[in-house]
Amino acid sequence: MQATVLGNELNPKIDQLIGRMTLLEKIGQMTQVDVNSLREGAIREFSIGSVLSGGGGNPTPNTPRAWAGMVRRVQSEALESRLGIPLLYGVDAVHGHSNMRGATIFPHNVGLGATGDSELVERIGRVTASELLATNVHWTFAPSVSVPQDIRWGRTFEGFGQDPALVSSLGAALIRGLNGTAGSSDGNQRPVLTSPKHFIGDGGTAWGSTRRYDWIQGWWNHDAPDRWQLDQGDLRTDEASLRRVHLPPYEEAIAAGALSIMISYSSWNGQKLHAHRYLLTDLLKGELAFGGFLVSDWLGVSQLDSNFESAVYLAINAGVDMVMVPFEYERFIRAVEAGVETGIIPASRVDDACRRIVQVKMTLGLFDDPFGDSALLPQVGGEAHRAVAREAVGKSQVLLKNEGGALPLSTNVPRILVAGAAADDVGLQCGGWTIEWQGGRGAITDGTTLLEGISRTVAPGVSVVYRPGGMFEGMRGDVGIVVLSEPPYCEGEGDRNDLSLTADEVEMVRRVRRQCDLLVLVIYSGRPLIIGDVLDACDAVVASWLPGTEADGIADVLFGKRPFSGRLSYEWPKTMDQVRSPNGVPPLFPLEYGLTTRQRRDLDRTHGRPV
Repeated sequence: MQATVLGNELNPKIDQLIGRMTLLEKIGQMTQVDVNSLREGAIREFSIGSVLSGGGGNPTPNTPRAWAGMVRRVQSEALESRLGIPLLYGVDAVHGHSNMRGATIFPHNVGLGATGDSELVERIGRVTASELLATNVHWTFAPSVSVPQDIRWGRTFEGFGQDPALVSSLGAALIRGLNGTAGSSDGNQRPVLTSPKHFIGDGGTAWGSTRRYDWIQGWWNHDAPDRWQLDQGDLRTDEASLRRVHLPPYEEAIAAGALSIMISYSSWNGQKLHAHRYLLTDLLKGELAFGGFLVSDWLGVSQLDSNFESAVYLAINAGVDMVMVPFEYERFIRAVEAGVETGIIPASRVDDACRRIVQVKMTLGLFDDPFGDSALLPQVGGEAHRAVAREAVGKSQVLLKNEGGALPLSTNVPRILVAGAAADDVGLQCGGWTIEWQGGRGAITDGTTLLEGISRTVAPGVSVVYRPGGMFEGMRGDVGIVVLSEPPYCEGEGDRNDLSLTADEVEMVRRVRRQCDLLVLVIYSGRPLIIGDVLDACDAVVASWLPGTEADGIADVLFGKRPFSGRLSYEWPKTMDQVRSPNGVPPLFPLEYGLTTRQRRDLDRTHGRPV
């Protein structure tokens, strides 16, 4: 795919096709439906333009071949419609094809931001595209190019960092990788459609500004004080700040070849983005000359008005081209039809939306080959793909403290005590948007835990003792490794007003400290946490973020197979007061902070310290 926007020039093939379409068929192209909500024959009947699997919308069994079969079935039905227009199948492949068991799961963007490595991120995009195309999927709702300004936000881990320049660079790199590169090791030369999101300003909303929608039975109706306080909230700033902080990543994304953009649930100064004609049509499609199509977020249009039809009119007229309905698709189609017939929605607006969608499908080559490539199936989750993920994990590790050269550890240290449930839990190291919407705990997919990585790395005869609760009574270790973790979460479920460690976590660190000569703390989290209560007890502290399935990449840096090279893409605060009310006081660790180590040398056998 060329890294240019689609132009508005006339395309005879598209003109001919649109000239043959009925109004209902055009509206069908604007409709995106959840795969589990489709009745038999609906795709064919309504010429549905897109189907998606939401978080957890997986086939049974949840395997690559089952995914390929599920998507092929719905695509085949689209080809049976009157005009045979292929559909776009979309998924949230936000850190690999992450709904699918057996896929390669990469670090979340917070970890990739710490690498600062655009070439690596581009390779991750190519691997992800390969695993998507193996299952006949041509669209991922990624990357997130949010610029988070408040780490209490439950989507902080989806952002590469707090600096617009870094977000712009890495977001564009991921788009280039997903677009496909001829001659790559995966054999992938076909593009995968990206949707940089969420346009615009979702990373800058004010605490407590999230609305409740009594007319929608949705996930934002929680009344818990620490949830749904920032996500989908209101950005309260002037246009100059909006353009300076939040717009640059979209400019770079368009230049990199993005052909769809997802709209944010959030508001700007009280006006919902899904109904913001100035930002969607005047700025994005006009000033920035974006020639692709705009897609709504899940039920995002329904938030605009308690009257469904009125909400649809607002969104379409503002510039939304495809609506992730995702359930009441027949009602949506009839609403747009009535809007056109009554003149509320100009017929030209429907023609424009349909043209944009069809043109993207042609650019992707779907009219020539609407499926993927089954020859790629054996590579899904394979050694070569996991090697890229392992490299990303190693490069994402940020060494926050290394007292007395505690790291790297010797592979010959006699006894290592490992504590923390997260040390042996693939789900905790993957976080949200993994297999299920909110993620999960335990062996949710294939992967290597840090405990396994340690055991594979140390020399034969080294004693590795694991106690999840850190109970090592009567035992002493030369080295202790404690792994702490946030629980899995995503979106507003992860909004938290207190990012401090729990009393139990603090006590476990101190308990293990008493049982070992040298203590290393490893933290799995989607954002910086408040660690002042344990910092003095640790010889070394490592921010591991949410590393995905290949935690042996963490062992690589702990034991010096790879040097530490990660840098903070978010400031690391000292206290929660500093987060809630930034006051100019220096953080615990500044932006771009990260200690380095050399690769492993000869080490003594007593404490694992360098000689």
